[in-house]
Amino acid sequence: MPSKFCAREVNKPAALEAAEALFQQNRFPEVCSRKGKLPGRYSVPFNQAHLTGRELTYLAQAVANRNISGDGFFTEQVSRWIETYLGCSKVLLTTSCTHALELAGLLLNLQPGDEVIVPSFTFVSTANAFALRGAVPVFVDIRPDTLNMDEALLPERITSRTRAIVPVHYAGIACHMRAILSIAEKHGIAVIEDNAHGLFGTLDQKPLGSFGQMASLSFHETKNITCGEGGALVLNDPAWIEKAEIIREKGTNRSAYFRGQAGCYTWKEIGSSYLPSELLAAFLYAQFEQAREIQQRREWIWKYYETHLQDWAARRGVQLPHVPEACAPAWHIFYMLMPDSRERDGLIRHLEKHGIKAVFHYLPLHSSEKGKTYAAGQQPCPVAEDCARRLIRLPLYVDLTEQNLDMIIQRIRQF
Repeated sequence: MPSKFCAREVNKPAALEAAEALFQQNRFPEVCSRKGKLPGRYSVPFNQAHLTGRELTYLAQAVANRNISGDGFFTEQVSRWIETYLGCSKVLLTTSCTHALELAGLLLNLQPGDEVIVPSFTFVSTANAFALRGAVPVFVDIRPDTLNMDEALLPERITSRTRAIVPVHYAGIACHMRAILSIAEKHGIAVIEDNAHGLFGTLDQKPLGSFGQMASLSFHETKNITCGEGGALVLNDPAWIEKAEIIREKGTNRSAYFRGQAGCYTWKEIGSSYLPSELLAAFLYAQFEQAREIQQRREWIWKYYETHLQDWAARRGVQLPHVPEACAPAWHIFYMLMPDSRERDGLIRHLEKHGIKAVFHYLPLHSSEKGKTYAAGQQPCPVAEDCARRLIRLPLYVDLTEQNLDMIIQRIRQF
């Protein structure tokens, strides 16, 4: 993606104005209050979904086409867009990034007792998707600079039962993929990139999500490109395509049947229903059409934070995101590592008092209630524990204005 340092304000699209008008008429008060998102609670929320202006048009078009189940016109358009960008063999849209990882576990035919190496500092789905197959998540600590999986610890975690390594590109900044791929190849282990944060990030000018045999993507409301809930499985090895299509279609060869490649379709594999509605794909296509503009804006916001906070951070002993030389971030998260948990919690309260919602992030999986059942006898993850206590994420979404950012930065400096 381009790296233009763009400072323009984003005009509010007609679709957003129409949606806001419904809220102002109190048409949806119950929905708002259920998730604590009543208008005005925060002058600057942590996240706010961006509408490009064509989402409702494409939704109406999908309805008019009388084709709202999966794998229609818009699903095809989104899939081709991602395939062209990543240069991968196949993209299969799914209902979530979680389901994309579950599909990867089925593709690997994981059996009870198989082991999958995951970072402890990640969302629960990174481990849960494989634990559902009976596999054992083996937790590895993170690097203190990028907060990504520490590749130096991988050799001691590998056993005869290891089937996969799942690096997570935290905050959209690349893991050390060269080392990870080299270790995996040496042991004949699959690499599945959890690229929920990393779409549009690069390593050595190569897109994240194009390194492993497979990768997962997320289009959750908090992600750069969104349809509310959604995801995709990226297949970089064409040998997986046929089986992946079958598993995704409830274990049938239905996709091949609709392409005219089979006279009928039947049950062929253990699978599930991972297809998203065509309505989600229609919404998503409008987002991908504006991906360049979305990324330019997010880059500008990310760099605005960095530029205006780096001197304050240096004085206060606060760590800002580290971007290795060969990496270009996805501009997904801007975080700060405060000196200790007391200062982190205090800053969150201070910002909230002034109407700004900033949040912490993951609690290490190895120390979670369920994670402990797997972590017994495994190596400790002290860096993950330390970072989890000190990390704060700042608001980062397309519709943030320069005035918003100046207010956030001013309140941080006052703390």
